[in-house]
Order: sequence, then structure tokens, then C-alpha cells
Amino acid sequence: LIPAFDGVTEPGYQTQVALQYDSGNYQGVIEKGVAMLGYTDFRKAQKEAAKSGKLLGVGFSTYIEACGIAPSAVVGSLGARAGLYEVGQVRVQPTGKVSVFTGAHSHGQGHETTFAQVVADKLGIPMEDVDIVHGDSDTVAFGMGTYGSRSLAVGGSAIMKSIDKIVEKGKKIAAHKLEAAPGDMEFVNGKFTVKGTDKSLSFADIALTAYVPHVYPADLEPGLDFSSFYDPTNFTYPFGCHIAVVEVEQETGKVTLKRFIAVDDVGNVINPMIVDGQIHGGVAQGVGQALFEGVEYDENGQMTNASYMDYCMPRADDLPMFETGSQVTPCPHNPLGVKGAGEAGCIGSTPAVVNAVVDALWSGGHHVRDILMPLTPERVWTAMQ
Repeated sequence: LIPAFDGVTEPGYQTQVALQYDSGNYQGVIEKGVAMLGYTDFRKAQKEAAKSGKLLGVGFSTYIEACGIAPSAVVGSLGARAGLYEVGQVRVQPTGKVSVFTGAHSHGQGHETTFAQVVADKLGIPMEDVDIVHGDSDTVAFGMGTYGSRSLAVGGSAIMKSIDKIVEKGKKIAAHKLEAAPGDMEFVNGKFTVKGTDKSLSFADIALTAYVPHVYPADLEPGLDFSSFYDPTNFTYPFGCHIAVVEVEQETGKVTLKRFIAVDDVGNVINPMIVDGQIHGGVAQGVGQALFEGVEYDENGQMTNASYMDYCMPRADDLPMFETGSQVTPCPHNPLGVKGAGEAGCIGSTPAVVNAVVDALWSGGHHVRDILMPLTPERVWTAMQ
């Protein structure tokens, strides 16, 4: 394993294929996953089960993913015909409420919640005072959308750049009203305060002043509305360790997933529930690929399972309760320190399940190296023969 590095005091890890990993502690996620599993106890249980003909197996998978795609100069050199920046406009209303226009589109990932959390936290205002607008190209600025687990790392960073501009302008307005130098102002918990004093103005006060500029710096234009483009300097590189525990029926080859442990490091976590939900969905997708989902053709090349009546999707009773753990290694090159979570579950889970089935067969004396996915009972039973 690559030794731990933070990308700040230690440089990023330069791979042999152009990419430079931002930060990582790969040993850490493995150790946490193994502890959650109880590895030694599992091996004892596996041996006991084998005595009564039960085949238990454990499978491990570790991954590093490139997310937050990508510096425009890099993708341009590879033939891309667009820049891969993102845009975020933050418009403060005279009331102190905030509208955010983002080029990243949500189709269920919870952007409306996560982006609102970021804005509310940075401006010290309630989340209900933040309105997130996305998806309407008549309204939002030109953006690249959502894919490659880029929405928060790239789209959120663009929003952060606009918030920084708002705070900087707010300090100038507050300094003028409080008869102080802009350099003596600080912005904490929604208040502009003269350092070392109790002289302060609220964010709402400054918002109103920006649109009713009666007491206002002479060289500053009114309003509090900024748009920013963020072009990432690198991908982000989330990573994790996924562990599957399965039981295989010797008589039929049927695989039952008994436990699934996912320890992922997606950098700083804004909303743990949303990250867990994305991991859950990805794991279900990956388990489906490992055990159930396969396109079948007849001898004429005609697909025989072209509807969901015939194509086998995982259902709730095919899956155990997932056990998730997290580790935080911040990304050093974006302002939120975030990586990506959207695809982690389906990357780590598939090989973990296949490895677990292979391990189960070995525990019963069947020295199988690999089985073609999906691991249907027929394929597993045939492998055992």
C-alpha cells in the first residue's frame, strides 16, 4: 500500500500514468474494516461451519477512484470539446435571504440540502434562508452538470468562491458603517465585527445596506451578487475498503449475502446521511452486478431478458443491513476539502462479493480462482463440480 500522505506537508502521490493522487490513508480504511468485521472471529466461525457442510466466505476489495473531473487543460489535451469547470452564482437579497444558481444538476443526490448547508454555514444564516436553483438553462449560468462525483467538489467550490467575494465586499460595507479599516474586520457566525471590539453588524444589516446604500463607501457599487467559475486543478481521489460475507449452499450453489461492510474516505463530509445513502445505493447496484444482473442472448443474438420481468434486479430481501464506516482525509486542493461519494459503493462492492464467494468455495475444498459474473446458482454449482 502507498504510505499515508496528506498532500500538504507530504506531496501528492505521482502515479506512472500522469495522475497525481491528492491525499490518502489507505491502510486506515483497511484496518477499520477488518476491525468492524472481526476477522479472527470470522475465520474461526468459517472453520466451524465447514465441519457441518456450510460454506462461509469473506471477500475484500480496496479501491481508489478519480472523481471531480477535471482540469480543463487536461481534458482538452485528451480531446474533450468543452471545459470542465463549474459555475456558482450567489445572490443576496435585501432581506438577507440568499439565492444560489448552480450549473450542477441534481437527480436525487440531495444537492438542495448539501449546497444549502454549505452556504448557510459559511454565511451564518439559517438553511431555510437559502434557495438552491438548478436545472433551468433559462435561469442558471452555463454549467457542466453532474457526473463523475463532481457536484460538490467542483460545483460546491464555485459556490464557495462567490461566497468569499460576498464576505469580502461585506467587510468593506461594514467597515465604512462602523468607521473602521476593512482589514480590521472579521466575519464570524453571521456577524461582521471590528477585531478586538464588540462593534458588529449582522449579515442581514449588510445585505440591506448593499441595496439601500445611504451610508456606503463612495468607490463601491451597490448590490451583493457574485458569480464565479471554478476550474479544478486536479481530480479528487476518494478510496475505501469493502468487505462482503457470504454463505454458499453446496447442493444448489445459491449465494446469500450475510454481511456487507463499507469503509469509505470521501474527504470532508458535509451531510453524513446523504453520503451513507449514496454508499447504500451504490453497494446495492454493485451486489446486483455480482450476483443477479446479466444480459442474456439466444443463439440468434436476440436478447431474452429485455424487460424487468426477466432481468434480475436486487430486491430488499436480497440484501443485509449495510454496515458503513468512514475516515476523513481532506482533499488539499479544493476549498471544501471534499472528494466524491456518488460512485464509491458500486466500485468497491462488486469484487468484494465475488472474492467472498471464491473464498467460501475454498473453505469447502473447491479451489476455484474466479467465476464469471453474475454468480448465479448454476454458475457457482458448476464451478464447484
